[in-house]
Amino acid sequence: MIRPALIRWKEIAQQLLKVTSRTEEEQRDAVIAEINELLDERDALQSEIVAPFTPEEEELGKELVLLEQQVSAALASYMKLIRSDITAAQSKKEHVKSYVNPYNKVARDGTFYDTKQ
Repeated sequence: MIRPALIRWKEIAQQLLKVTSRTEEEQRDAVIAEINELLDERDALQSEIVAPFTPEEEELGKELVLLEQQVSAALASYMKLIRSDITAAQSKKEHVKSYVNPYNKVARDGTFYDTKQ
């Protein structure tokens, strides 16, 4: 007999894999909120999963370990995608600033200094 907490843990892990595969920027906030809800629910389940385990639960545990590695990799790649988008947005912002004021970063320690500038 497998405990319901272990079965729910597996369902949550599969949902996390499915959710992290959605990478549309328009739905990013909803995806992040859903990931947070699933992780919170999984944290609540963790207290219910304690030893001793039946042989069936041990087999399921081995599956869950592999599934958790996939979930960790999927969450890391999703986080990396978000970070790259943030970096791209910041560099675009800097590029716009340098286009608006092209002489902002000119070194003023040279031999010629224009006092009219």
